[in-house]
Amino acid sequence: MNDSTRPVAVVALEVPPRTRPTNYPEPFAARMKGREKRQLGDVFGLVNFGVNLTRLAPGAVSALRHAHSKQDEFIYILKGSPVLHTDEGRTVLAPGMCAGFRAGTGNAHHLINESAEEVLYLEVGDRSPGDEGSYPDDDLQAELVQGAWRFTHKDGTPY
Repeated sequence: MNDSTRPVAVVALEVPPRTRPTNYPEPFAARMKGREKRQLGDVFGLVNFGVNLTRLAPGAVSALRHAHSKQDEFIYILKGSPVLHTDEGRTVLAPGMCAGFRAGTGNAHHLINESAEEVLYLEVGDRSPGDEGSYPDDDLQAELVQGAWRFTHKDGTPY
């Protein structure tokens, strides 16, 4: 799609969910069941940052608990009450609340929908080249290489 054929505006919930539910290798990919992302930024051809509308079914998680070396992240809760898990502990979020995660701090984070209701939120992250992801709870590390995530065990062996 070139710039002349890109939409000016869209209804976010009408953007199709991404076809590949997760970039994680197995066995981690299975843990993303119940998470659905709509890549809103890609619809408009944004290249410097991404915007996703993400839905978490009851019991679903946003991601493995992780921290980025170069990528800042921001979330804004639209619906539901997910629990934000960080190195500081648990924080229950509600619609209208937001949280930001500055790159390079090492403070790992993710959301868990511990409720019986659906959660809907916006997530925004930059696309900094050379970003790395660390996963303190799992034998996983990630490196952003030429726009694609490469996952290895913590000892460097590939999945």
